[in-house]
Amino acid sequence: MAIAATDAQDRVEQLVMLTERLTELVAQSAQAFEEGRPHEAAAQLDETTRLANLYRHESARVRADPTLVAAAPLAQRTRLVRATEAFDAVLARQGRAIEAARTITEGLVKAIADEVTAQRGQAVGYGPRSSQTTNNTATAITLNKRA
Repeated sequence: MAIAATDAQDRVEQLVMLTERLTELVAQSAQAFEEGRPHEAAAQLDETTRLANLYRHESARVRADPTLVAAAPLAQRTRLVRATEAFDAVLARQGRAIEAARTITEGLVKAIADEVTAQRGQAVGYGPRSSQTTNNTATAITLNKRA
């Protein structure tokens, strides 16, 4: 069954709008991570997740059945391709920003753990004759690998 040109045009236009909005949200998230404000990225998480799921679903439908968009004009399909390329670039940027934030966080946790370890070996007490040291028993620290 052939897809009408107007249906294909509508679908492509909706995909372009969806992709552009998702790109905008991911770019804002990446910028928030780059500027050390991950809490601002979290504020948009619900909408980003909803749109990402919709994007995943719709792009899978088009991959499975390219005739859904084939009847749209070439210029409109090209616009969709460009929007998708921009989205891919922003996703790569966000990935780098999140990786940098994760590396910094892990470094901070390690520095704190090292400082705690160093403090355990110091003398306890307030007087000049204080030579008692703390108990050097090991304490486990659990780190969450997810940033």
